[in-house]
Amino acid sequence: MSDVGIVIVSGLPRSGTSLMMQMLAGGGLEAMTDNTRAADVDNPRGYYELEQVKSIKRDASWLNQAVGKVFKMVSLLLYDLPADRRYRVIFVERNLDEILASQGKMLQRLGRPAGNADEMRRSFTTHLVKLNAWLGQQGHIDVLRVGYHDLLASPLAQAERINQFLGGALDTAKMAAAVDPSLYRNRKQA
Repeated sequence: MSDVGIVIVSGLPRSGTSLMMQMLAGGGLEAMTDNTRAADVDNPRGYYELEQVKSIKRDASWLNQAVGKVFKMVSLLLYDLPADRRYRVIFVERNLDEILASQGKMLQRLGRPAGNADEMRRSFTTHLVKLNAWLGQQGHIDVLRVGYHDLLASPLAQAERINQFLGGALDTAKMAAAVDPSLYRNRKQA
């Protein structure tokens, strides 16, 4: 599937990027992961992470093996992508209250402080405004925004939309089958 170029799943932490990776892998796109971070109660199907991504600013040579594959990258690291390549970024968006609730529960289970929710909300909001403006100026990065709630509400329709963005060669039925609504545990309070 080298014709898809380099595919990146991105978003804020706890936004649904692991679910997106599961969908893409299920649909036939090879996921670059080292399985260093094992599945746990917070991500029972795994995190789909690749440690090399964290050091992209120092060493991007591994991107040569990423053509036709997908990897996950936290949104803050998108700025470090070398501009000499083309990328297709699937950016997963989720309600900030749900992200903060999910992250707070995960940090609590790990025995780490969750931090001030209002400060985190402001920080994430500022980051997204700057990042979205920057992405809009990057001619070498194509972005498809996918809402987490849209994935849960209409997985097949979203799988078809994602498949079209990536050239149409993925198995959308298998992509949609990767969505498990029972794993949607941190819902926004009404």
